[in-house]
Amino acid sequence: MKLAELTTAGFTDLLASDAPAPGGGSAAALEGALGAALTAMVCSLTVGKKKYAEHEELARSVQAKANELRTRFVDVMDRDTEAFNVVSAAFGMPKATDEEKAARSAAIQEGLKGCTKTPFEMMELAAETLELTASVLGKSNDSAASDLGVSALSLRAAIQGAWLNVLINIGSLKDQALAEDYRAKGEALLAKALPLADEIYSTVVKAM
Repeated sequence: MKLAELTTAGFTDLLASDAPAPGGGSAAALEGALGAALTAMVCSLTVGKKKYAEHEELARSVQAKANELRTRFVDVMDRDTEAFNVVSAAFGMPKATDEEKAARSAAIQEGLKGCTKTPFEMMELAAETLELTASVLGKSNDSAASDLGVSALSLRAAIQGAWLNVLINIGSLKDQALAEDYRAKGEALLAKALPLADEIYSTVVKAM
């Protein structure tokens, strides 16, 4: 079952159930997809408008890129749940003998790496989409300015939500070098993305 193929009601019903997945990771990816979609929408409402003719090329370029990022967010939303299912299956492996315990431990560690990779990818996508959104600030349809603000909020939620999922997984990684690498890269992404999200939002508010 693909999460992206569910209705909104179906997805939220599943999210609210006692099923451990989808969870916060997939929800963060959905937030990112919504943010990218809103940025694409604002560009769609800018293209072809005489008032914004000087920004036509930029709007078309950002629209295309935002839609590409939206698709990538939807893809990682499903892969995040799939990664969790791999770890869940590993925890269910037999552990009666030393050999079985070793195999189970190795499988869990590999699964945790996958569970870390997908939310980190979300962080990268959110940071990229925020930069894209910022590029059309003040150069897009004024009537849709609020939508850019909501995009920034959605992308902020996406990157912070994804970060929580990175943190909870690297805490169980035995490969400390890999864990620290993810931590350093994640913190660097946050240091750039969060102020940018806040800047977009505050600029939109001041313009109203």
